Amino acid sequence: MHKFGRKDMFKIDYTQFRTHLSKRRRTAATRELTKMAYSASNSVISLAEGMPNEEMFPFTEMTIKLNDGTDFVLEGEELGAALQYIPSQGYPPLLQAFREFQRKAHMPPNWENREMIVVAGGQDGCSKVLEAIVGPGEPIITQNPLYPGVTVVIAPHEPEFILIDEDEEGMSAINLRQRLEERVAAGLTMPKLMYINPTGNNPTGTVMSLERRLDIYKIACEYNFLILDDDPYHFLYFTDEAPRSFLSLDTEGRVIRVDSFSKVLSSGLRVGIITAPAQLIQSFELHMQSSHLHAPTLSQVILYKLLKSWGYDKMMDHYRKIRKFYKDRRDTIVQLAREHLGDLVEFNVPSAGLFLWLRVPEIKDTWKMIMHRGVVHGVLVAPGAAFMVDATQPCNAIRASFARASYKEMNLAMERLASLIRDELKKNRKLPLHNNT
Repeated sequence: MHKFGRKDMFKIDYTQFRTHLSKRRRTAATRELTKMAYSASNSVISLAEGMPNEEMFPFTEMTIKLNDGTDFVLEGEELGAALQYIPSQGYPPLLQAFREFQRKAHMPPNWENREMIVVAGGQDGCSKVLEAIVGPGEPIITQNPLYPGVTVVIAPHEPEFILIDEDEEGMSAINLRQRLEERVAAGLTMPKLMYINPTGNNPTGTVMSLERRLDIYKIACEYNFLILDDDPYHFLYFTDEAPRSFLSLDTEGRVIRVDSFSKVLSSGLRVGIITAPAQLIQSFELHMQSSHLHAPTLSQVILYKLLKSWGYDKMMDHYRKIRKFYKDRRDTIVQLAREHLGDLVEFNVPSAGLFLWLRVPEIKDTWKMIMHRGVVHGVLVAPGAAFMVDATQPCNAIRASFARASYKEMNLAMERLASLIRDELKKNRKLPLHNNT
């Protein structure tokens, strides 16, 4: 693991946040030997690891061509390294490259006390954090609605969800403080972790203002909990100003940031990165050792070569390009929703991300309408209940993605969705039989 200088600056005792299972995990000697082999001098001869011989790999060369006309080649020792086991923390050159990227992108306070670990995408990163911190029956703060990948991970542990409703700026700080004050007064167990998706919340597309983020961070400090900042849409904002990350505000060492490259480079690469206080990264690394040893090496090397080839400025140019691409698509689906759905739905224009969150006031629950009759009408969207902790409860919302469908397909989808909703309203005797409005 990369060694930072001043480990004593964060005053938090992180053992209080870890689950009993996490505390019982121990490092695998073979993983430690792999780490030692990577950092040892060339004069050291290693017979310790269970690595296969690269000469028996059937691959000799890989050429990666980029859409800007450039390319890079993996061959020889570099290709061998890309196809081999690596330390659980990640491919060392990628870790170093992304340390430099994070410093420039977020300028985190007390940077020397933080570390990183490469994970197999943002979902894997969230899973590692949640399983290390939230134990069976323990409370966790989440926004409502929320990304269902969170409930998939921890619902089997039967945690207590402290659901905080959101407005057009995301999670309500006022509601959060009120709920915590009530728990203190009632003598209830206080949460150790808050999960939040502050930029382009999946599914609602909200972007949390800086003032709101500062308020929530202050509450985290007062009530002594950590913030799991799941931020895959950080660079896909449509606001005039770039959002500030929780990492950039974190003076006490409370933020666990999960970055994903799925939405901005490739979802199939399956690469994400956790940035957190170094003591917590050590815990996440033990969870990594017990699951899949390390994130895919080939994907890590490809990402490293891309970062090295482009550099920080060209990566930012790429983010600007995709922001414009998705903003144009956002504007199109909003226009089409207004044209075809009219008074059937209510929605706020998403400020980031890939989704339009529609509410159908005259339908109590959209689940059966979508899951049972959507295909018949030729349209698939996501029912709102899928983004609630208890998916069995009625929800009148719909999530529509504007990421992949062509403009023609989006137009047809909105027409068909309008037809589906009208048929449902007729079925429920909400509209006259021949009403075409």
